[in-house]
Amino acid sequence: MTRFHMFRWCCIAAVVAAVLFGPSGFSTALVFAEGENPSTATAAAMPAPPTVEEMVPKLWVAADTVWVLVCGMLVFFMNLGFGCVESGFARSKNCVNILSKNFVVFAATSLAYFLFGWDLMFGAGDGAWIGNSGSWMVGGLDNSPAVGDKYQGVYGAISWASVPLWTKFFFQLVFAGTAATIVSGAVAERIKYHTFVLFSFLMALVIYPVTGHWIWGFGYLAKEWNFWDFAGCSAVHSVGGWAALTGAMILGPRIGKYSSTGKVQALPGHNMMAAFIGCLVLWFGWFGFNPGSTFGVAADGGALASQVAVNTNMAAAAATLTATLTAWLLLGKPDIGMTLNGCLAGLVGITASAAFTNIQCSAIIGAIAGVLVVLSVLFFDRIKIDDPVGATSVHLVCGIFGTLCVGLFTTSDLSTTVANTPMGAAAVGGPYAGLFFGGGTKQLIAQLVGVLLVGAYVAPVSAICWLILKAVVGLRVAPQEEIEGLDIGEHGNEAYHGFVMVRTE
Repeated sequence: MTRFHMFRWCCIAAVVAAVLFGPSGFSTALVFAEGENPSTATAAAMPAPPTVEEMVPKLWVAADTVWVLVCGMLVFFMNLGFGCVESGFARSKNCVNILSKNFVVFAATSLAYFLFGWDLMFGAGDGAWIGNSGSWMVGGLDNSPAVGDKYQGVYGAISWASVPLWTKFFFQLVFAGTAATIVSGAVAERIKYHTFVLFSFLMALVIYPVTGHWIWGFGYLAKEWNFWDFAGCSAVHSVGGWAALTGAMILGPRIGKYSSTGKVQALPGHNMMAAFIGCLVLWFGWFGFNPGSTFGVAADGGALASQVAVNTNMAAAAATLTATLTAWLLLGKPDIGMTLNGCLAGLVGITASAAFTNIQCSAIIGAIAGVLVVLSVLFFDRIKIDDPVGATSVHLVCGIFGTLCVGLFTTSDLSTTVANTPMGAAAVGGPYAGLFFGGGTKQLIAQLVGVLLVGAYVAPVSAICWLILKAVVGLRVAPQEEIEGLDIGEHGNEAYHGFVMVRTE
């Protein structure tokens, strides 16, 4: 073979190597074609491999980042669960409306939280009532994933997490979306579509970030009272629950919910299969919601995240059983709706203390929440607050209960907890030991103050937002549209076009 032919075949090999192995393969093959020793040339061109000391921080951050992102995706997936539960508990004539609300709410929240919500929630302001980073659109100074003493920026309240800034933002965003989604169920089957979208935007601007700063942004409650809410009993669920309660009260009950004498009349949901699927999706998503709130697995090899996952599951299981039994005793039948809401009540109830308690206490918390949610659903029905899916009972009532559980069931004093990472050290803190574990009432009082302050802010502010929207764009659809169904009136569409239900008996 002539030198020309050899050079031609080596060039072809270089192109193939570039396709298979990238630029480094191309350069190696080309060096060979030019008659040089490829091993010598490649070794001279390649940088020295990183040392163990250089690799540890990168692997640490990578492990925590992947963990938080995946858990955040699970929380996002909970939107499917909320949509299925809510549409299943509602009547078929409103199915499209409910699905559309549950889809668009996350889009509205994403925009509002990006523009202003994040900075209001996590911007600088230790002990303050609102964050103040001096910027918007997540544009403040930040050198994440640096931690604690090595952190430089305006989001110091969350500088204990060894992940990049956008990872922190994404995880907090899906939580903000969850809070707004809670409202949808309580106002279902009679609210105007565009009004709900506008309220979702307002919630991510002036409601959720404010109380979020008090709790997770090291604002007033966190700094002055050592208030603790691990994954959002108050920060997410109670906030959504208060907004849902005020919306349901201002809207009034659905047509036909109460007789002329005031007797409660059942308006059964149309698809328990959808509700069942939705509840399982939410149970599954909660394994991102609670364990993901550890914001990392590298420090302890995932030990705390594993404990949180087991605590979460145990509370859900116990609540499912006690809610079923309670409904059976009070209603005469094991109502599937109460069973599903019981599971969700247990998940909400353990959310605040999932990282601070043990599995036995988690079972107790869940068992109480399961009973509480059934009693709460019946109570709200009797005082004529119409909540088609029981969102207020699940998220507000059990959110308040779960928040107080931190002051009862925290197994040890965690107030001096410090996080040591290759990216720096941070004083993380934690709740004092609970009442049942020798800590007295100190933490319980802090939790009670938090519950009262969150309610004192969210209830009136959300009511004001509802009333402003009512005056400006209207709140409730016309009676005729409500009777015919919001699917046609609001969307010009049907979820089950062409399906006819016929009784054969």
